Amino acid sequence: MLEINSTVQNAKVPVTIIHAKGDIDASNYEEFQTQTEKIISDGAKYVILDLHGVDYMSSAGLRVIHGLFNKLREIHQDANDEELRKKMSAGAYKSPYIKVANLTTKVKEVFELGGFETYIEVYDDLNNAINSF
Repeated sequence: MLEINSTVQNAKVPVTIIHAKGDIDASNYEEFQTQTEKIISDGAKYVILDLHGVDYMSSAGLRVIHGLFNKLREIHQDANDEELRKKMSAGAYKSPYIKVANLTTKVKEVFELGGFETYIEVYDDLNNAINSF
């Protein structure tokens, strides 16, 4: 069973930490998507996904994370699509709005296989992630 809750920590900006516990796969990614999108629509602008309780994530979970990345980009409008593609292909772009923390070994492997660490910063420590904003 997937559990999701969020807390807010004040850094230089208010940072919303989305805590997930349970596997994220084809059977429940829609719940993950609905709950995380609601958190953003309720006003979260800077997000950390704390995934220490997630032992397995399928490509469906990765698609949700990519969707969150795009939603936060729409809110902030920091780079147009062409600029972003150029920066990402040069390895010069990391999202200033979404970061992940505490990936388990299996999830980190999937995250890296999907190339997500090239544009989303990964932290092993939640406090370091919070302080990175």
